[in-house]
Amino acid sequence: MVNFTINGRELSAPKGTTVLAAAEKAGIPIPHLCFLKDINEIAACRMCMVEVEGTERLVPACNTEILEGMVIQTNSPRVREARKTNLRLILSQHNSNCTVCVRSGNCELQKLSHDMNIHYQPYEVQPERARLDLSVPIVREASKCVKCMRCVQVCDKIQGMHIWDVAGTGSRTTVDVSYNRYLKNTDCTFCGQCVTHCPTGALTVRDDTNKVFWALADPEVTVVVQVAPAVRVAWAESFGLPPKQATAGRMVAALKRIGFDYVFDTNFAADLTIMEEGSEFVERFTHRGRHRWPMFTSCCPGWVKFLKTQYPAYAEHLSTAKSPQQMFGAVAKSYFAERQGLDPRKVFVVSIMPCSAKKAECELPEMNDACGDPDVDAVLTTREMCRLFRSDCIVPADLEEAEFDSPLGTGTGAAVIFGATGGVMDAALRSAYYLVTGKNPDPDAFQAVRGSKPWREATFNIPGAGDVRVAAVSGLGNTRKLMEAIDSGDAEYDFVEVMACPGGCAGGGGQPIHEGMEMAGSRGDKLWKLDAKAELRFSHENPDVQALYRAYLKAPLSERAHHLLHTKQ
Repeated sequence: MVNFTINGRELSAPKGTTVLAAAEKAGIPIPHLCFLKDINEIAACRMCMVEVEGTERLVPACNTEILEGMVIQTNSPRVREARKTNLRLILSQHNSNCTVCVRSGNCELQKLSHDMNIHYQPYEVQPERARLDLSVPIVREASKCVKCMRCVQVCDKIQGMHIWDVAGTGSRTTVDVSYNRYLKNTDCTFCGQCVTHCPTGALTVRDDTNKVFWALADPEVTVVVQVAPAVRVAWAESFGLPPKQATAGRMVAALKRIGFDYVFDTNFAADLTIMEEGSEFVERFTHRGRHRWPMFTSCCPGWVKFLKTQYPAYAEHLSTAKSPQQMFGAVAKSYFAERQGLDPRKVFVVSIMPCSAKKAECELPEMNDACGDPDVDAVLTTREMCRLFRSDCIVPADLEEAEFDSPLGTGTGAAVIFGATGGVMDAALRSAYYLVTGKNPDPDAFQAVRGSKPWREATFNIPGAGDVRVAAVSGLGNTRKLMEAIDSGDAEYDFVEVMACPGGCAGGGGQPIHEGMEMAGSRGDKLWKLDAKAELRFSHENPDVQALYRAYLKAPLSERAHHLLHTKQ
């Protein structure tokens, strides 16, 4: 232990502890902007400067270690003046038009300016000229970049994609797409982790709410919305609702108040995905010699793009099953439209997703199997949905709960866990066991694929089929390690689930942003609890899915199911 003094308080901490960590543990706040623990500790912003007795210069608290006998002042006149000067210099290159910024009210730079009593700017403001590219889901507005390097470090260290880098020199130094490329010309998976870790509005997810408002205003268009599993455990964070009010029913009521004609649950499509993907796995597993191994899940578009760009030789290992989002769109514009007597070309399908990559997925040219038009017309993130509520003056806490509509609104516990890492694998194994044996397993028999460990592996026995070696991984950096292990022969699996975002969809790039907090774990835990309390916990027991097969698809992997619910890869 090391003994030291901060603001007159005598404290101690383990050797190697930084001043910032020691102060925070003691309840002494030190402002910072660029810092991300274990990811970005480069002291770029100089906002965490502190005064150390006997040291001529101020030092950054985020990467200065505590030493024996150190005497520190975190808020002396000299420190306050230095921080204000540094902050004003940062603001001199920042577009501070906060009233039209999507991060207003949830911006670290804005909060620092308020906290440090910055009410005038003595320096000339010269923000970098912005060049917006709205053809991709991730939008960079250069005039709001504070060069904190968070996006670079998250993309490099967590996701391993190296999309962002420092560009220019001197006063022209900025952060931009690496190698002087356009984002659309890179291998970016659009996972959105750079967005959720950006402290300002320099990186955002493209806003598509106006497209949805136009559809809602058209009396000739039937607007259908589906809501993904992970959205229900995160949306209420934006409104500060207590757990008793943060329900899916209240979210459904708000969507109906906005004017959607039908509000459906993506859980229905998740169960449908299990029926198709689980059947596909059983078919492959019982005819092993015809296929290459392992089989990969295909629910996450960020992961699918990662595989096709980084390890294209493994593309045929992907399940041909579409994601739940795309299956829902195809069913809505075929089965549902026929059942309701609607022209599928006048059905507008909206997805509410925790994910930014879903915006790119719905725009893929091959995702148009129902009627030739895109199966999903618009994707909104959880954050965009919350902005819809606010722009329509909806107060969710005041609404009575409502039910999802039928016949595409029923889901099981196996579907809701799609939003947590390991959930797709768990759900698939439950139904694969049934498809092989004709009996349900214990729904909690596959707990080895659950948990916060980023790379989990297990072996399960399915009577009549044999041992199934499985793995579940989240985060693209971890995924690359798994792929290298498979490629080198160090790891062998039969079935692998991959989610691009750490912690799965619960930590997706479209979820509410909380500075300095990673929420995927706590949100995922809520999804597992919803599964545990569900009346139905097996996808093959979903009555709406059963009805769909009886009336329309006939059977999993049927000709019509292949046409609507599978890709041609």
